[in-house]
Amino acid sequence: MKFICGAAAVAYLGLGGVALNACGSDARPAPTPMEGTALPNGGRGSGDGGAGAGQATSAGANVGGNGVVGGAGVAPSGGQAASAGAGGGGAGGTGGSVTGGAPPTEEATFIPDPSWTCGRPGGIVAPVRGRLVLSAELRLGEAHDVGATPFGKRRVQDVTGGSFEGDNLKGTVLTGGLELELELSNGSAELEQLHVLRTDDGTLIYLRSCGVAPVAEQTVRIVPRFEVSKTSGLAWLSDADLVGTRRIDEATGTAKLEIYDVENVAVMDPKVTLRDPAGEPQQRWDCTVAQGSQGATVFTETVTLGASLSVGQGNEGSRNIIPITGGKVTGRIQGEVLPGGADYQLVGGSTQLDARYTLAASDGELILVRNCGAFGALVPVFEARAAGPYSFLNQGAFLSSDPGSASGGVSITVYERK
Repeated sequence: MKFICGAAAVAYLGLGGVALNACGSDARPAPTPMEGTALPNGGRGSGDGGAGAGQATSAGANVGGNGVVGGAGVAPSGGQAASAGAGGGGAGGTGGSVTGGAPPTEEATFIPDPSWTCGRPGGIVAPVRGRLVLSAELRLGEAHDVGATPFGKRRVQDVTGGSFEGDNLKGTVLTGGLELELELSNGSAELEQLHVLRTDDGTLIYLRSCGVAPVAEQTVRIVPRFEVSKTSGLAWLSDADLVGTRRIDEATGTAKLEIYDVENVAVMDPKVTLRDPAGEPQQRWDCTVAQGSQGATVFTETVTLGASLSVGQGNEGSRNIIPITGGKVTGRIQGEVLPGGADYQLVGGSTQLDARYTLAASDGELILVRNCGAFGALVPVFEARAAGPYSFLNQGAFLSSDPGSASGGVSITVYERK
């Protein structure tokens, strides 16, 4: 996948630190073998992956049976077409598609890796099989490359605004959203989106999406999670069964989202099963919980904040979003807090903070931060370049202070955990 190269505030933030780097190569490693089920009306292919020779015809690409992609993406040999005597055994015959075993991605069901527990573990169905309910265009700002972290190649894309429209709704995408892109070592991709939308009548909507994409696929399949006040006429968005697509338009510097209602769409063949590389760390969807006490100080952040945005009481609780507009970092890391992201907190009897942002060290290194948890139990998780000077942050052995009052925002200190 190719990515585009005050007192009220104190109740707000659970921050940590963030970092970014430079674009990597477009070269892709050999894809992980992936099973694909052919389109209907085909025969059954056989043979060993990686041995196919010859050029499949368009007929052969559509009539092959069940096949397995070879390690380098070359189709198995020896396939036999059901409706035509030729065309099943070339480089693309046996798998049921011109990619040699992989089903057509637009129509396929994606089965995400079990580690990416953000929605629809049984399969993300093809959005085009559902009903379009919302389209959005996100204006993309600066892209920050953290580099190769323990999870893969991390890239953070700023969103500077945008617009959306759909079923009886229309409005704007607020500045400060984040697109957190991760390319795994096997070439597949995972995406997290954090955005705030405002309708023309002033209703605020929180959107957090997860997404996946197979090797070399430009379109990310997303599972959007909307949070809207239960008193709003748009509360149906929080309950709907939705999937969608996200595509980058490099010519216009935008990201296009299309979201579909798939309530009546069943999980069906063809399927693409995605697996994270064996033995490598996996990013988490939920917050990290840790025990221990505060040890030595690592660094302190003074974070400036924007005006609080209240989504209201939704299915998850009362959502309050406080934008992050900048700040400074001192201690073992010196630099700045980049504008973008927010503390996406759930307010209630036990307020849960979930701050997402990026730190830019004075030497140019970038660190992605998630500081999450209840007051008195904040656990920061960092993502820094594995071969960089701040790789010690990747160990996950830290605790955070509660946010304290500071000029224009809050102050947070990160400690070693003991």
